[in-house]
Amino acid sequence: MTRKSYYILLVTMLFSPTILATTIYKWVDENGVTHYSQQVPPEKQSEKLYSEDIEQKKVGFVAPKVKAVSEPEKSDLELAAQEISKKDKAQASAICDNAKHQLNVLETHTRLTRKNEDSDEPVRMTEEERQSEISAQKEKIRLFCKK
Repeated sequence: MTRKSYYILLVTMLFSPTILATTIYKWVDENGVTHYSQQVPPEKQSEKLYSEDIEQKKVGFVAPKVKAVSEPEKSDLELAAQEISKKDKAQASAICDNAKHQLNVLETHTRLTRKNEDSDEPVRMTEEERQSEISAQKEKIRLFCKK
């Protein structure tokens, strides 16, 4: 044989699946947990597996289960808004218009004041209060304004 043939034979043997096969030991411990290792487990009854005999499963072979979508329960505010919208369309429209105006004011101005309920003096609104009011007005718009 020539030198080239030796190299081809050597490369073929290196990449042969039987050369790359390893022995794997499988055992179950006292807690019921299954273990796999290439080293013999000490004092355990183990099953010998060979890596070339193990059939690999395709990734993603199990389809995800679809959960049934249930109707979310409506909050008290949603129920009240629905009742107002049914009984008085004009009132619902007025609440919608007012919420849109308030939201516009809250989003365009950062230094807002309101009257203190106890002393009737103007008190500056904090950023947290402003953001809370913005959220409340957006919720009113969602509930009362028809799209």
